[in-house]
This record gives sequence, structure tokens and C-alpha cells, in this order.
Amino acid sequence: MNESPIFTRTHDLLRWLLTATRKFPREQRFVLAQRIHQQGFALQDALVAAGLDRARQAQHLIEADIALNVLRKTLLLCFELELLTSGQYRHVAEMTAEVGRLLGAWRKQK
Repeated sequence: MNESPIFTRTHDLLRWLLTATRKFPREQRFVLAQRIHQQGFALQDALVAAGLDRARQAQHLIEADIALNVLRKTLLLCFELELLTSGQYRHVAEMTAEVGRLLGAWRKQK
């Protein structure tokens, strides 16, 4: 399970998110940064659950897809509020797109 590229890419995404949100202004660290962290970990949790729970794998993959899409919307809001630079947003958008492609391929297998 941990050998799959989706787990590696998700880990890289989480590491990037945790580092980038440290630089948010104090008032946003407790709102948007915390929300981003929760969504990122919800994505990771759902992927791990999908890898372990074959009986409910499809449901866990749907949960992962929802968490990823909500994360994307929150990151767009952060960009619009100028909490992320255009370069940072472009980078994280590429990272989420890669996780999304891998997630989509996994969902199609089921």
C-alpha cells in the first residue's frame, strides 16, 4: 500500500501544505491554515482507509475525492486573499492535480 505513488504524492503535498501555511498571517493560521491541514489529513486518512478496507474501498475513495476537491477550493481562496503567491498556487495546483489523476485512476479500477 505505501509503495503506491498516490501515498508518496499525498505525503509530499501534506509536507508542502504544512510548511507553506506556517507563513500565513497569525489571524489566518487559526482559520484557513487549520482548515487546509484538516482537509489534507482527511485526504490522507481516506486514502489509507481505502488501502486497508477493501469492503468499503469505493466509499473511502469517494471521501478522498471530496476532501481533495474541498482542499482545492480552499487553496484557491487562499490565493485570492493573497496568502499564496501565484508561484505557490501554481505549484500546489500541480501537486493536487497529480494526486487527483492518481485517485481517478484508482477509482476507475474499482
